[in-house]
Amino acid sequence: MKNNKLWKRNLFIASFLLPTFAIFCLFTIYPLFRGLYLSFFDWSGGSESMNFFGIDNYRQLFSDEIIPKAISNDYFLIFWKVILIMLFATFFAVSLTRLKLKEYGFYRVVFFFPNIISVAVIGVLWSFIYNPRLGFLNAFISLFTGKPVETNWLGDSNLAMWSLLPPSVWAGIGFYMLLIIASILGIPSSLYEAASIDGAGQWQQFARITLPLIWEQFKTSIIHIVITTLNGSFIIVKLMTDGGPDNQTQVLGYYLYQMGFKQFHLSYGATIGVLILLLSLITTLILQRILHRESIEM
Repeated sequence: MKNNKLWKRNLFIASFLLPTFAIFCLFTIYPLFRGLYLSFFDWSGGSESMNFFGIDNYRQLFSDEIIPKAISNDYFLIFWKVILIMLFATFFAVSLTRLKLKEYGFYRVVFFFPNIISVAVIGVLWSFIYNPRLGFLNAFISLFTGKPVETNWLGDSNLAMWSLLPPSVWAGIGFYMLLIIASILGIPSSLYEAASIDGAGQWQQFARITLPLIWEQFKTSIIHIVITTLNGSFIIVKLMTDGGPDNQTQVLGYYLYQMGFKQFHLSYGATIGVLILLLSLITTLILQRILHRESIEM
């Protein structure tokens, strides 16, 4: 009788889990192994025949001069996005929750606004801002210099990668700010009241109460930035620089798109996809180890 009830209970749970598991397999597991399979062939994506290539695509990967540049650019974006996004998101989250501003709701909407508009719109908007002749940025600098400025922010090989940072950071601050705000609001106010009675200032309260108690959310946000940058930065590159000038803003995701869907070397594109997966896993494991702390119970 007891086993019968347990069997029915497990069947009930499985009826809810199986559809989700099937969708996960169809859209995540199958493409993963399909991409790994394709990386061992020479296939354009349009022909019926697939020639077995062995590890030749991986040999090409290690001899491709663009790959080190693309990896370097990806980690350039990751490094600065993690620092700037987490710095601004934490600052705004702490300011809005601890200062208890009347305009709290307004500021929260303003900072989150970039997250509700399309990345395509963000790319086009910032391309106009950087326009050498008609852009807002050169006009703004001209106000202080008194001279016409026609800096080609996206066409200069020394400035192009730096120019991709502001739109990437601007588009991400609001989302991570809300995550941190949700964590801070879960901290009992009695902890801050006790700290104030003991004479702790705002900085001490942040360092000894807020940061330790939101650390898990903080760590998750950093890892999420790393993964989304490795897998999603190609959109902003495609829209604003097309990988140029002279591949100076090339990233792995956009190089995969170019190889697979513009030059019809789909197997080599799949090989680049495997590289992105490995880099995501390795970077995540390293960060998990570096950022590990004992969790604190409230």
